Amino acid sequence: MSGLEIERKFLVTGDAYKQAAYGSSRIKQGYICSGGGRTVRVRIRGGRGYLTIKGPSDAKGMSRYEFEKEITLEEAEQLFGLCEPGIIDKTRYLVKSGKHTFEVDEFYGDNEGLVMAEVELESEDEAFEKPGFIGREVTGDRRFYNSHLRKHPFAIWRVSLPPESQ
Repeated sequence: MSGLEIERKFLVTGDAYKQAAYGSSRIKQGYICSGGGRTVRVRIRGGRGYLTIKGPSDAKGMSRYEFEKEITLEEAEQLFGLCEPGIIDKTRYLVKSGKHTFEVDEFYGDNEGLVMAEVELESEDEAFEKPGFIGREVTGDRRFYNSHLRKHPFAIWRVSLPPESQ
């Protein structure tokens, strides 16, 4: 898949997303390169490998170019050896809401306690139905980018969030 990625991110409250999910998978991902808003990521999800290149986000943090290619599991495992320090480990739950699917990520390790939801859109102003577990919007807040969480884990800075956001 290649093209413009338009998504909005939200913190998640409670765990109702688990019962609402129609699917889930464990994800391990690392970054071969990250800087200047650009990333080259390797991911293993559901026994399959992926290589993804993302460009910098626009000013609102909602849109950016994304190129993704499926690679073999063996290639992905070998590419993890080239990754910068820090691995993202999470379970992704898929939750249908209206005509959209929310991807809810529950993080582990140094990012334990962080649960975020993303919804991909066709346009920046596209309307969508928010499930009841959707909390504060964090679109454009770079602290919540996976590439940032790898270097600056949630465990370190979560205390700076207002209690209703945690």
